[in-house]
Amino acid sequence: MKSLLVFICLSIQFAFAQKELKHQVYFLTDQYEIPETEESRLLLFLSEIENMDIQKISIYGFCDDRGSDSYNLVLSQQRADAIKEVFSNNEFDESVITNVDGKGEILLNVVNDKDLYKVRGLNRKVEIIVQPYDPPRVKVEQPKKETTEELLSGELKEGDKIQLENILFRTGYSYLTKESKAKLDDIADILVKRTDIYFNIEGHVCCTHGARDAIDRKTKKRNLSLARAKTVYDYLADKGVKRYRMKFVGQRRKFPLGGEPELDRRVEIVVTRVIKPKSSN
Repeated sequence: MKSLLVFICLSIQFAFAQKELKHQVYFLTDQYEIPETEESRLLLFLSEIENMDIQKISIYGFCDDRGSDSYNLVLSQQRADAIKEVFSNNEFDESVITNVDGKGEILLNVVNDKDLYKVRGLNRKVEIIVQPYDPPRVKVEQPKKETTEELLSGELKEGDKIQLENILFRTGYSYLTKESKAKLDDIADILVKRTDIYFNIEGHVCCTHGARDAIDRKTKKRNLSLARAKTVYDYLADKGVKRYRMKFVGQRRKFPLGGEPELDRRVEIVVTRVIKPKSSN
């Protein structure tokens, strides 16, 4: 009986995890700029799906019945494009967005309500449909390589670039995860002792359009890569690494790695100077 109950619970959980998710964003008349309250709702939705293994995302724009067919078609496309830009600015992989289409107007009789203003308000929207993989994909384990700690403890030269593995941030933010802080503690211990090296801390972001930076959801500024680099800089400084040995730089999305999108959401150390020990005579 207990085994059957566990099986049922797991089955329900699995079915729920794979369920298609939908979200609507509503717009003002003749506008395609996202209202502030609607943007807040959208960002909350992004937080809910950011850790899902997503197969595809469809974005459809709509208008009410006012305006000509051609006008409504253009406006609905502008609304869909505005939503896609929010996804891009918040580090969502654009390759999974398979449809960004303006569908024009929705007829008034779609919603059974006598309040004309209310009906039109419900029709001025973008609908987002998120489809997870079903079943979820199994990630291939990467071959082992030298750890960050091993690389930092070894022989270094000017220009060496070391990716800080497992230093992770919340999507769209510069907040370090609890696990990342523990990892960064170990890195700080090494860097405190490595007084022979000076270095830049370089922040990178994932999935923005072109080489643009992502938007920091906390400050609303387009400088997330810089904010992440500064977070690591401040953390290392608090752990005893001298500030004069470090600089922090935001590299936006100028150097994508070409693999899984989340790997571009990273911080790297680039050695800028190595002080060689004085030779004894």
